[in-house]
Amino acid sequence: MISWHCLLFNELAVRTLYDLIKARVDVFVVEQNCPYPELDDVDTLPDTKHLFAMDNDQPAAYVRVIAPNVSYPNHSSIGRVLVVADYRKDKLGHALIKQAIQAALTSWPNTPIKIGAQSHLENFYQSHGFKKTSEPYMEDGIEHITMVLTPK
Repeated sequence: MISWHCLLFNELAVRTLYDLIKARVDVFVVEQNCPYPELDDVDTLPDTKHLFAMDNDQPAAYVRVIAPNVSYPNHSSIGRVLVVADYRKDKLGHALIKQAIQAALTSWPNTPIKIGAQSHLENFYQSHGFKKTSEPYMEDGIEHITMVLTPK
C-alpha cells in the first residue's frame, strides 16, 4: 500500500533518507547514465521539503520541493522528480507532481514554480499547468527546457 510523506530534512529517519538517496542515484546516475553531483546541499536547507511515496517501506516516487530564491530568483522549484521503474506503469508521476505543486503553493502562495525539465517530459509537465519558457539546453548530458507554472 502506497503512503505519502512530506518532510523536512531533519524530520527524515536515517534509513528513509538512505533509501531516498539510493533511489535518486539509481534513477539519475545509474539508469540515466548521468554522473553529476547528486548531493548538492539543497536537501539540507531549512525549507526544502522531501515529498515521497513509500510502498512497504521502499520508495516508489520522490520529489524535492525547493523554496523561492534557492534554484531561481522569485520562484520556488521542484526537482529530483522520480518514479521508481516498477511503479511507472501506475501513473504515480501524476499524483507526485500534483502533490508537489500543492506543497509548493501551500508553502509559498502566489509564487510561481520554475523547473528545469527533461525535454521529453514537456507534455507531461504541460498537463499539470507548466508552460515552456526556454529553448532546449543541455544539462548533465541530457536535453532540458525551463518551464514555469504561474499560480491562478
